Amino acid sequence: MSGHQKGGDIEAGTSGGTATAPAQVLYPGMAESPELRWALIRKIYVILSLQLLLTAVVAAVVVKVRAIPHFFVSSYAGLGVYIFILIFPFIVLCPLYCYRQKHPVNLLLLGVFTVAISFAVGMTCAFTSGICLPTMNSVPARIVFSLTAYTFWAAKRGKDFRFLGPFLFASLIMLLVFGFIQILFPLGKLSHMICGALAALIFSGYIVYDTDDIIKRYTYDEYVWAAVSLYLDIINLFTALLTLFSAGDS
Repeated sequence: MSGHQKGGDIEAGTSGGTATAPAQVLYPGMAESPELRWALIRKIYVILSLQLLLTAVVAAVVVKVRAIPHFFVSSYAGLGVYIFILIFPFIVLCPLYCYRQKHPVNLLLLGVFTVAISFAVGMTCAFTSGICLPTMNSVPARIVFSLTAYTFWAAKRGKDFRFLGPFLFASLIMLLVFGFIQILFPLGKLSHMICGALAALIFSGYIVYDTDDIIKRYTYDEYVWAAVSLYLDIINLFTALLTLFSAGDS
């Protein structure tokens, strides 16, 4: 546990000398300060909200300005840049993990990572036909809200979702293998729908798993990596639902 707990975490918006009303205990047997844990949770969700807002803005610009996606499919140079944009977030993810506890480098890398992911999401939406994106956006939002509320409710009653880790990881590997087979040997619309449904189920599980970690396990200086984990879960859930619904409408 981080040493910030004794005197209050300035970054988390808490102070050791200010008396406040006792915060609600998050789960039975909670040994740490509920005030500090709630401050950490608020910080993570503020960062996550800003990430999602930035993603929505960047994706909307890419979708509305048709010259942007046209550039990437009209020449080999554009295609090469597009492939680099898809790979770039994984490149940024490595230093982001290494410096996840180093302020303000972690926030700078987080901004670069979010913009890169946002552009990739925008390109995916631009090449998706037959889907009303405003309606599509409301579906993962409702799922995320429901899963988050359930996880907080379950944690309050002593439930622990740590056991999901190995099953989710194994399911993710199977999904990647299935996707690779789909690339080599396209199996048609039904396989796309199955792949999208499985991915949506897996990343819904990851939202519960990572939210449980935020409630109980992330230390006070790991707020950036906690936000990244949950952000990727939501983006992957959105992409999975987009694949599922676009395959159904095609």
